Amino acid sequence: MNAQHSRRTFLRGVGVTMALPWLESVPVWGNAPVVAGSPVACPKRFAALFMGCGINGKHWWAKGAGADMELSKSLEPLAVLKTKMNLINGLFNKNATGVGIHPGQTGNVLSGAALQKGAELKGGISVDQVLANKLGQDTVQPSMVLGCEQPITGYHETNFSMAYSSHISWQNATSPVPMEVYPSLAFDNLFDNRGSKRNQSILDRVKEDADGLKRDISAEDKAKLEEYLASVREIEKRVAATRATKEAADPKGPMALTMKRPDNGLPEDIREHMKLMCDIIAIGFQTDKTRIATLLLCRDISGMFYPFLNVKATHHAASHEDLGDGYERVSRYYVSQLAYLATRLDAMKEGDGTVLDNSCLLFLSNMWSGSRHDSTKLPLLTVGGLGGTMKTGRVLDYLAKPDAERKLCGLYLSILDNMGVKIDKFGDADSQLAGL
Repeated sequence: MNAQHSRRTFLRGVGVTMALPWLESVPVWGNAPVVAGSPVACPKRFAALFMGCGINGKHWWAKGAGADMELSKSLEPLAVLKTKMNLINGLFNKNATGVGIHPGQTGNVLSGAALQKGAELKGGISVDQVLANKLGQDTVQPSMVLGCEQPITGYHETNFSMAYSSHISWQNATSPVPMEVYPSLAFDNLFDNRGSKRNQSILDRVKEDADGLKRDISAEDKAKLEEYLASVREIEKRVAATRATKEAADPKGPMALTMKRPDNGLPEDIREHMKLMCDIIAIGFQTDKTRIATLLLCRDISGMFYPFLNVKATHHAASHEDLGDGYERVSRYYVSQLAYLATRLDAMKEGDGTVLDNSCLLFLSNMWSGSRHDSTKLPLLTVGGLGGTMKTGRVLDYLAKPDAERKLCGLYLSILDNMGVKIDKFGDADSQLAGL
């Protein structure tokens, strides 16, 4: 391998920088090339995916363990990932109970902090941002905060700000992290795509650099690189349509924040929107551009529609019939987004395993039942082994445990510890979740 590539971590072109995936013969993350038979130190990643307004509790269960695990209808999209998932039942967030419905149950779902009513926001830093503050210096982008639905403003009838319903990632007690909802802008951020050539193909602009790298790497790494570039090309083509729509919407009419789909530049079909955001997280993890991500698939009190599921009501209205067949289809659809991201990561070889093996994907909602606004227990799924620190293929039930032993923040403390962030307390928990 010639000296030009010995320390390369990116492909570069005019106005663009493309990080590389893990390759055996190139020190892409500042490490030495892999020596056959030696262990590979891979980074650990965390992503939280959020669905507002609860799930269909009648069809949210699993039995058994490992490959023999039996999954309910709503969890069936995870069937191929049984050995790499955990269903966690019975955890709750104390400060999200007894405070009224919706915003007070949502704004602290990743922090466990007590929320303040009225005009002044006050809560707590979310677990993803604790990780970003501690580990973000190791990557170009400390964290990725994405959403598929615009935030809303104003106040709920409970006198909590609707900002609490619109954001799950908080950089401190008073400020949510700005959330990127446009796939085209999230894509540009991923590749530092700037300047007058922003609308030109990224791959065309890095082609010369990529061709030079291909000449100096192993045949196996060349195949991996080709696969990665093909994946980026496919996503780039899908993003192009959303970019054109957004640019057409920007200069005219009301601000994008108040415009309805598709005029605001978001993909008209939410299936494509969510898939694109999952693809962007997957590439961010694969290339070690970031190790921390949150994806708000739909916010609390969501107004999303699901004609492709034959559900006529909006998400929020449908959740008030949470035990019906329609909302079961909605619940299953959101689990399928988790499955899509997890499957993508599991197809990315890294060291002796996959990117998923070195990640923890957390799927959760702010309540169990939308009809009863019940947050005394929360639906939780994890996928991925976090570098071997989390056992998987299990059903964990904490519902019969004392409240002190079923704290959601105890799970977050465990995840923080497994990722090398050692703190004594997070939210309302001062001990890790037992049995994880």
